[in-house]
Amino acid sequence: MLVFTTIAIVRLRSLFAVVMLSGIYSLLSANIFIVLDAVDVAFTEAAVGAGISTVLMLATIGITGYEMKKRSNIKRFVPLLVVTITGAVLVYGTLDMPAFSDAVAPIHQHVAPRYILESPQEIGIPNMVTSVLASYRGYDTMGEVIVVFAALVGVLSLIGIRESNVSPIYLEPPARPILQVMAKFMIPFIILFALYVQFHGDFGPGGGFQAGVIFSVAIILYTLTFSQYDGMRLTPPRVLKVLAAGGVLIYGGTGIWTLVKGGNFLNYSVLGKTSVDGQHLGILIIEFGVGLTVATSMMLLFFAFVSRGSNNL
Repeated sequence: MLVFTTIAIVRLRSLFAVVMLSGIYSLLSANIFIVLDAVDVAFTEAAVGAGISTVLMLATIGITGYEMKKRSNIKRFVPLLVVTITGAVLVYGTLDMPAFSDAVAPIHQHVAPRYILESPQEIGIPNMVTSVLASYRGYDTMGEVIVVFAALVGVLSLIGIRESNVSPIYLEPPARPILQVMAKFMIPFIILFALYVQFHGDFGPGGGFQAGVIFSVAIILYTLTFSQYDGMRLTPPRVLKVLAAGGVLIYGGTGIWTLVKGGNFLNYSVLGKTSVDGQHLGILIIEFGVGLTVATSMMLLFFAFVSRGSNNL
């Protein structure tokens, strides 16, 4: 199904259909991750790939148009040859890989056993994925948050948010009452689910990344069903910019706090009376910073795209 979806994406000329099929591709990928017992990865793929990415691409083609204006002058043989060679090299690279589920594969002989055996005592939370991402690999996760924030800074530096394009001309709501009624019904539950994912990530699939995306989708849904003016009035971009930077500072500040307490950078064990208590507190704080940066960044990216289009959104 992934292959057929990919072929359809390449063949279609309707950008709207391409975006929709891209979302379907992400959902299919999420199903594969679930089959592989990678539930957290599936959650992220569904929320980011099929969720917020689809919305951002729809906002973009709402400005650029739904159809390809002209065909590329590049000969089709050249990209086909490049893709074929690249695919052959990738397949060749897999020949030395161990068999799937091989118990003696190198990945099962190094840090993985340590995480499985020691994390319940060292970190003390049921969700081992959160233990790895937020504690053992806290540096990596902080880098990911900084990448998201850097992408936001890049977009705002290039196109910015044209708040001058937004005026209170929407005193008379658009004629879409069914969508607006359903949005009012769904948005509180979406926000509640985002909070659940944010603060329950220690015990089940979820965490700051997924929660931030889900929360931003609620605001974007509100904006799409009502108006750009209403969305920016509910969440002013000036406030969102401060919160986006604040999330990164919360993450980095937690690391500074651990240094002040006499520990290593991002080693939360020194933050509580016991090592496990400190790990719980540190993970809770940095996950909140992650969720804050991701949510505000996604909303700002959406506002940046739609503010360059028509006022009729």
